[in-house]
Amino acid sequence: MKHLLIALVRFYQYAISPMLGRRCRYFPTCSEYTVDAIHKYGALKGGWLGAKRICRCHPWHPGGYDPVP
Repeated sequence: MKHLLIALVRFYQYAISPMLGRRCRYFPTCSEYTVDAIHKYGALKGGWLGAKRICRCHPWHPGGYDPVP
């Protein structure tokens, strides 16, 4: 499951993200954060942390540096 989720994020990074342009308000980007969280915590908790981060990435949030806990 872990490898499948990472493959989906990588597909997004290489196939979809270049067409949308840079939109993430955080460093590291939300997709990088999600991959790091999945590597560190596994598919379930890492996926949950990535989903929470993506929900916080919107124009009304200041963003900034936010590493994986």
